[in-house]
Amino acid sequence: MTTRRYLHTVTLWTNGKVSVAGGNEYNCWGLLNSAEIYDPSTGVWTRMSNMSLAYYQHTVTLLTNGQVLVVGRYISDGYSFSGHSTSSELYNPLAGIWTKGDNMTVSRIAHTTSVLSNGKVLVIGGTGYNGTFSSAELYS
Repeated sequence: MTTRRYLHTVTLWTNGKVSVAGGNEYNCWGLLNSAEIYDPSTGVWTRMSNMSLAYYQHTVTLLTNGQVLVVGRYISDGYSFSGHSTSSELYNPLAGIWTKGDNMTVSRIAHTTSVLSNGKVLVIGGTGYNGTFSSAELYS
């Protein structure tokens, strides 16, 4: 990778490439909005366009339409972790850009996501302002 990171996400694309997104470079000052893609056929990492926000303890889901959805994130004020977010972004690999997605109804981090047979994404559990969640929501 070109940027050191931890608690980032890794996504396997249908073309065999692998992307990493977000995470933390070193502490609450180091939350990342960057993403990179690895091509195993060449062994080369290439920077993707930056997300509009930094994502940490989020999920990234490959959608049935080939786009990538990133949801949930820690917020940092630069001195400490100051909250959670309902934000999401979509990456369009054909255009090479991230766009703002619909907000989740509940701000959460450390959750999981799964693509259902109807193409919707089920966002499950996690934690937030009110503790650990047993709830889930559908993202379409």
